[in-house]
Amino acid sequence: MKLIRPLAALTLLVASALPAVAADAVFPPGLRLGMVPLIGLSTAKTFPGFENQDGSVKVLITELPPAAYGEVVSAFNSNPAGTGGVKQDKIETPAGLAYFTTESGKAGDTPVKRYSMIVPGAGFSGYVAVQIPENATKIYTDEAVRQMFASAVTRREVSADEQIALMPFKITDLADFKDIRTLAPGSSIILADGNESTGYESKPFMILGLIGATPQQADDRARFAQEAALQIPGVRESRITMSEPIRINGQQGFETRIDGVSGKDKTPVTVVQWIRFSSGGGLAAHHRQRPARPVVGRLHPLPRGARRHPAEGVRRRRRNTLGVIPAKAGIHTA
Repeated sequence: MKLIRPLAALTLLVASALPAVAADAVFPPGLRLGMVPLIGLSTAKTFPGFENQDGSVKVLITELPPAAYGEVVSAFNSNPAGTGGVKQDKIETPAGLAYFTTESGKAGDTPVKRYSMIVPGAGFSGYVAVQIPENATKIYTDEAVRQMFASAVTRREVSADEQIALMPFKITDLADFKDIRTLAPGSSIILADGNESTGYESKPFMILGLIGATPQQADDRARFAQEAALQIPGVRESRITMSEPIRINGQQGFETRIDGVSGKDKTPVTVVQWIRFSSGGGLAAHHRQRPARPVVGRLHPLPRGARRHPAEGVRRRRRNTLGVIPAKAGIHTA
């Protein structure tokens, strides 16, 4: 009888750790992949996903490029037995067939168990990484994690308001761009006329993103802006056509324009980059489109000191501009 009681208590604890079958999936802010978290886990404060009260149990959720899922499936099929003590498995979920691995490791000096899962999504691959300390694995068992994985579900879209709310800046006007997509949670976002499934390159789009420490001297800022423009991902054979200092909402900024090519077919593109500088870092805006598009002709420079916003002139179909306002001190507008 003495043995039965602790076993019964442990059974109840394990059962309580399993996700409730009828519970609704929880989507981390800004993400299209969600799931029913294990009992005792809540939305994490410093990363997208879930964690327990002391932060020792972590469930990281993120999005990867759509091709990542196929690459993992190929790797599983080529080596179904796994290697190096990594156990491979798969499970059906509302999101589709998921592939996951289980392995043991260490987080510093703490023995842990790690799980990784990938699922297909519309225009992305959903990825989940779980870390559980060994001393918690009697509660958060393999079966509990498996059931959490089985609850994975995707949503087609994340509202623009939800995505923008995660940014450390505020966008006051979307300028009629049709597609809004977070590139890096809490850091960068794309506004586009195209979409993720067909690709952004063929139509105008703008990227707003934070940058780290920026130079304070005028000469250094010019060099910094030009080097940043020439290193914009996806643009090759770049050539600077204009680069000059400007005032952005009363603060120092720099506008740089380049011509180049993009994509496998070497599509000619024009890119306009704006950077606003301050002691705390900066925020850069890149507007990219084909030179033949009429929007580029509207990106006319305003008189220095009169320019209210670097995107002044990005007027699209109506008298709108893309407005960006700092959400707190030290964060700069694009």
